[in-house]
Amino acid sequence: MQDAMTGRSVSAAGEAVSARTRKAADPPDRSNRNTAVLVGFTAVTNLADGVTKVVLPLMATRLTDSPAQVAGVALTLTLPWLLVALHVGVLVDRFDRRLLLWLADGARMLVVATLLALALRDAVTVPTLYAAGLLLGVAEVVALTAAATLVPSLVAPAGRERANAWGAGAENACNEFCGPFVGGLLVAAGAGVALGWTGAAYLSGTLVLLLLVGRFTPASGDARPTGTVNQRIAEGVRFLWQQRLLRLMALALTVLSACWGAWLALMPLVATSLMDLDSREYGLLLSALGAGGLVGALTVTSVNRLLGRRWSMFADLVGTAAMVAAPVFSTSLWVVAGGAFLGGMGGILWTVNSRTLSQRLVPDAMLGRYNAAARLFSWGAMPLGAGLVGVLAEWFGIRTAFAVFALATLAIIVPFLRTVTPRALADAAGPVTGSPGGG
Repeated sequence: MQDAMTGRSVSAAGEAVSARTRKAADPPDRSNRNTAVLVGFTAVTNLADGVTKVVLPLMATRLTDSPAQVAGVALTLTLPWLLVALHVGVLVDRFDRRLLLWLADGARMLVVATLLALALRDAVTVPTLYAAGLLLGVAEVVALTAAATLVPSLVAPAGRERANAWGAGAENACNEFCGPFVGGLLVAAGAGVALGWTGAAYLSGTLVLLLLVGRFTPASGDARPTGTVNQRIAEGVRFLWQQRLLRLMALALTVLSACWGAWLALMPLVATSLMDLDSREYGLLLSALGAGGLVGALTVTSVNRLLGRRWSMFADLVGTAAMVAAPVFSTSLWVVAGGAFLGGMGGILWTVNSRTLSQRLVPDAMLGRYNAAARLFSWGAMPLGAGLVGVLAEWFGIRTAFAVFALATLAIIVPFLRTVTPRALADAAGPVTGSPGGG
């Protein structure tokens, strides 16, 4: 762990101050402590988010038999990523990021408490669930965007890869896998129990943030940001597009996330109609994704050391292609689960390395807008992939639909290798843009 902090610019004009004149003690235990706190917050709040993704739609099934209305509840939880992500990025680049996390958790607790009160009075309606889903979705956008921007200012450069690995692993495992599983168990005990547990989890996340040490506001100098919200959004998107490496990562992420959306959307039908799996076997198949993600989080540092960052990220192209190609060639549970394992592992390798690179390339004052835009590409592409694979499967068959997505993944290999070069990665590993600030 590095035992020094790189200086930050403090002039209104944004001129850099020499790092040699700004060095101060940065005890390794502070970075370790902040890493543990951020990972703990990510784990507990994403676990609660995963629970709500099960609880709210199941509550809707007790109110209506309409598939469209039930699906609409699930949609409200993710729709804010398409509607407000870029605006939230501007917010995160302007205000105290820990305060935003507290506000997001406070809003979550208020929504959950309201639902609990209505459930106890048997007064929950479908429109109420829609409103709750939208509010919880907006809070999730704020929380995930703000939490991602805190790593560069609270964790020393030498510890960021580990912090990103643990954070990505916690987010993936708790939000997508453990959360829905725990949610199913809690709903079996009653909606009131599930909502009460979720509120307690958000409260725990709020309290653990008290243990953070460091600077929580963006390092934007003394001058206040100027321009309208739309102008600041455009500034962030323009910055991403003008950076060749960041642009490639965003476009590649769009394809990769669309493949994930397609796989998750069509796999239930594949499992029942082509593979003839029972519920236990289907659970095993889905758990392969989580197992791959966990292995990726635990081994990313070793993989980077052995293969280098370029080939570590390339592994995600191979893993995602294997994930969507496996059902094309085989209906064996072990073959399809093996592809899912490779896809899950590759996804974490990509996430950790792309976050570490962006934290070096993106100015701290723009990290909120960048992270919001990057997540817009990924979260926005997943429903698009799900919709497209459904149309392709309807017209041409399931295997052809998956083959199209496998070819799309292979098509980005050449642009990836031409852009993510050793030279580009060496340039990105130069002076760090966002170093831990004073606390």
